[in-house]
Amino acid sequence: MYLGIDLGTSAVKTVLVDGAQRVIASESRPLTTTSPLSGYFEQDPAQWIDATFATLDALKVTHAGELAAVEGIGLSGQMHGATLLDASARPLRPCILWNDGRSAAECRVLERRWPALRTTSGNKAMPGFTAPKLLWIATHEPEIFAATKLVLLPKAYLRLVLSGEAIEDVSDASGSLWLDAARRDWSDAALAATGLSRDHMPRLVEGCAPATTLRGELARRWGMTGQPVIAGGAGDNPAGAVGIGAIRPGTAFVSLGTSGALLAPTSRIAANPDRAVHTFCHAIPDMWIQAGAILSAASCLAWIARLFGAAEAELLAPLGLRPQAPSPVSFLPYLAGERTPHDDPAVRGILDGLSHGTDLGSIVQAVLEGVAFALADCRDALADAGIAMTEADAIGGGSRSGFWLSVLANVLNVPIHRFAGGETGAAFGAARLGRLAVTGEAIAAVCTRPQRIETFEPDARLVDAYAERLPAWRALYRPRH
Repeated sequence: MYLGIDLGTSAVKTVLVDGAQRVIASESRPLTTTSPLSGYFEQDPAQWIDATFATLDALKVTHAGELAAVEGIGLSGQMHGATLLDASARPLRPCILWNDGRSAAECRVLERRWPALRTTSGNKAMPGFTAPKLLWIATHEPEIFAATKLVLLPKAYLRLVLSGEAIEDVSDASGSLWLDAARRDWSDAALAATGLSRDHMPRLVEGCAPATTLRGELARRWGMTGQPVIAGGAGDNPAGAVGIGAIRPGTAFVSLGTSGALLAPTSRIAANPDRAVHTFCHAIPDMWIQAGAILSAASCLAWIARLFGAAEAELLAPLGLRPQAPSPVSFLPYLAGERTPHDDPAVRGILDGLSHGTDLGSIVQAVLEGVAFALADCRDALADAGIAMTEADAIGGGSRSGFWLSVLANVLNVPIHRFAGGETGAAFGAARLGRLAVTGEAIAAVCTRPQRIETFEPDARLVDAYAERLPAWRALYRPRH
């Protein structure tokens, strides 16, 4: 038996997977985010631990026998968060999250200090990444910076609590700007540019490699017969790729989680930092992932549901199975700023084209279309790096909506495929990494593609209609900085 634990932004999801790669059980616990100022987003690391322990405690109640047989654990996590620990490994402040935009000025400072940043990391300095957050801390909270002895990404902090060791995998580390993406190792020059050294960093491993073991007292708490191996794990999107078997070139996929992304595994680095394309090491050796990322995806649907005091399913149900035409309303999904292609943490969302005749369905459809148009921007940025997509698999909570996937198929003009359980792809991928760390099996034998349950084909009429709308949608963007 194997466990996959996904430390997301809105929830911790834990899945229990057997040797036949069947999900035997799953548990989820919600997380909350605080926003002390506009554009600031933080979480208390204690929440992550409480939520993770709650999912495992629940599994012990419902599936004690299966949990006792767990041999390997894989971790997946929201990327880029800055968790700062003191000499006793205690958090010094709330974690600054991936969607936090406070460090735009520090990004410019970092690129001046270290001119090789883009060629070494494969990325542009953007506020979401971890390194600029540390420069912000050094400037605005110098006492916190001085007391910082260890900087961990969210899932590495969870692993520290579970095992007692500070270890990170190279895929998650890629989102820090401190990693030499080609060498898959920390860059001393990058660390020095933020006043840090390797002493402040966790040990690095590959995602499918054994990293450590679960603490004995925790294994006993959950009734496990041994101390399971904990794999290197992965950032959420690389873990999602492992979960759907996207482990080789030509297997593009779209993620519709709190944030969104269009991602393509590659056997070489194909960076395009000038258009804010992200370069990450994959969770498997000798592979990378190129990604266009948007800061708000399924969170846009959550926002509109909150605004109208309705459940998301209630808003989606009247739309039907497929769009009949584009909405007369346009929506820019920049509720927390944007990454690809704008790198603009200050921009905000827009609803355009409202009239007395506008109904709720038109607004909800516009929200879904706005996210799809933003992903079309990602598609074009990836194409500029030489990555063309002919189809895409969908993962994340948003993949539950057939209407949304149909919109995506028509906006991107490619077939979009859905899997059973695609919304738990990252946790399932983490479980696969936990298995590989224990068994040492061939990666391709474990990371197979799950059965597609539905394919959404583009409709030529709608493809043309959305293509006509896209330039006007893009013209709504107005930089605020």
